[in-house]
Amino acid sequence: MIHIDRIVEGTIVVTAVKGRLDSSSSPKLEEFLAGAPNEGTILLDFAELTYISSAGLRVVLKATKLVRGAGGTLAVCGLVPQVHEVFDVSGFSSLIPIHTSREAALATMT
Repeated sequence: MIHIDRIVEGTIVVTAVKGRLDSSSSPKLEEFLAGAPNEGTILLDFAELTYISSAGLRVVLKATKLVRGAGGTLAVCGLVPQVHEVFDVSGFSSLIPIHTSREAALATMT
């Protein structure tokens, strides 16, 4: 199961994702992020994300391309070690800015 919250921090839209992001839950995040290109600066807070599959990575990549295509910025923060490893092995760490925490990301992105 997955839980998604959207919080606006100044000019940054924080999307906090909790749980497992896999083939059964990734469509929910994809739908949630459908309007992301119009929001400018997006921060995906994965501090409470315990697992991400290739389906979840696809949603993150698609959102990144859409946001960048619209002239916006997308970054992630708070990766737990096992999720960070997936980002590293998949090469996503070199494609998407990764911050250690929400606070660090907000300080850098504003």
